[in-house]
Amino acid sequence: MSTLDPTRKISRRHELREDKVVTFYARALGLIEKNRSVVLAGAAVVVIVVVAVVGFSMLMAQRDKTAVDRMAGAVRAWESSDYRGAIDGTDQFMGLSAVIEEYGSTRTGNLARYYAADAHFQLGEYDQALELFEAYDKEANHLGAAALAGEAAIHATRGENEEAGDLYRRAATIFTSDVTSPMYLLKAGQAYEAAGRAAEARRAYEQIRDDYATSQEARDIAFFLARVGSGT
Repeated sequence: MSTLDPTRKISRRHELREDKVVTFYARALGLIEKNRSVVLAGAAVVVIVVVAVVGFSMLMAQRDKTAVDRMAGAVRAWESSDYRGAIDGTDQFMGLSAVIEEYGSTRTGNLARYYAADAHFQLGEYDQALELFEAYDKEANHLGAAALAGEAAIHATRGENEEAGDLYRRAATIFTSDVTSPMYLLKAGQAYEAAGRAAEARRAYEQIRDDYATSQEARDIAFFLARVGSGT
């Protein structure tokens, strides 16, 4: 006996739906068959792109590893406060400028920009320092905050105090820290005061009072708040 129920009825709507599915499937197969070369070419392109991306990633990883090795001597010079040697290099090691030129697209090459910017800053070469601080690809970490603070300090030396205040405030917020954030906020407030922006200065000081009450900067914050008054 058949296992099918002879009394089962299939609605006309269901029949139509099945007809549409079959028709669509048949048309799709027909299109694929008709355009087999195009489909295969498209698949080949996808494979090539995937291989290229993987290959590029592997190449960049290898270049980054090489850059780490090449930059080691310059970092040691920077740590020893030999800033000129760190920038220019010696016969024994590659300088930061050369690392940036050759490996600037790698993560280590980007880090070299930070070291070189700070080295130029320490040498009083503010134009070169600012250019490198701005070119440094900043992440939300202590180095990203320090780079913004470096930019701020250079603008402050030029009397561009409002811009310095904005950058110090960004430095305080891009990476929050009980140590560096209140320090940058205090510098922001002082820069805003120098720019005649009492309201902005007061907001920076109030943030120290409210968010970093146990910090060293908070000890004298009442004095700074009194100095800017109502901040209007």
